[in-house]
Amino acid sequence: MRTVDLYSGMGGLSLGLMNAGFELVAAIDNWKFVVDLYGKNFTHRVYQLDISEQFDTVLKLLADIKPELIVAGPPCQDFSHAGKRNEDLGRGKQTLVFAHIIKRLLPKYFLMENVDRVATTQKYRMITARLKEAGYGLSERIIDASLCRVPQKRRRLFLCGRLEGRDNFLDDHIDASLASERMTLRDYFGDSLRTEHYYRHPRNYSRRAVFSIDEPSPTIRGVNRPIPHGYPGHAGDTETDRKKIRPLTTAERAQVQTFPQSFVLTGAKTSLEQAIGNAVPVSLAEFVGKALLQYEQRLSPSCT
Repeated sequence: MRTVDLYSGMGGLSLGLMNAGFELVAAIDNWKFVVDLYGKNFTHRVYQLDISEQFDTVLKLLADIKPELIVAGPPCQDFSHAGKRNEDLGRGKQTLVFAHIIKRLLPKYFLMENVDRVATTQKYRMITARLKEAGYGLSERIIDASLCRVPQKRRRLFLCGRLEGRDNFLDDHIDASLASERMTLRDYFGDSLRTEHYYRHPRNYSRRAVFSIDEPSPTIRGVNRPIPHGYPGHAGDTETDRKKIRPLTTAERAQVQTFPQSFVLTGAKTSLEQAIGNAVPVSLAEFVGKALLQYEQRLSPSCT
């Protein structure tokens, strides 16, 4: 299934779908840093374009490519629990731009990923109404990545549409494949981390910051700092002896996002950490992609 990834970031959604069996033919993002990083890890074209400001250019490019599936992880900061939770700050409009692209091109399928909180917003209600009007059956699920072979608690909403399809078409395929237990860091890394506890910088010190590898990681964010000298500790921390605690490295954080060790990570550390925190976990994307392919193959048993 020919697939294009919009707002592609460093390519977690792209790589996961490729692992599931999709043919990625192009990607688009506006941030030069991730465009360069993406280009070092994939052989298909990646374009640096501002999708909202260069809408007609993007539309013509996609019309020429003729994708069967258009996927996107539009910027989530305006919706995020970690952000200002104000959908009118500007970035939230990208979800509307994505819906407009789908309505204009009418691909067979689309797939959008975003934070779970987006489902409560007015903009989300607007795009689902518009996509229904365009003839799409919609399948919407909030999925915990730790139940999809990702060692991380990361709840994300996936909205998938099939042209002239029925609603909730992916539910059975998703439910049949979810794990019964969350994946922990030890499950994923074994003993290769060489630590039992690690520091994850909190948004504020009312939250715990020290975690055990025998639990899923909290959501990987775009910030990675060493333990500050002034860190006061928290009752929920799993270890208090700082000699036994360290932060995860940049490469380890990418692996918690289930990028393979072979994935090329280059560039300024601050930008790289932000790109990793923004990424869709590879195995989560693969999980959803496999569910979609299972559905498609059930409709068309002869396809491979």
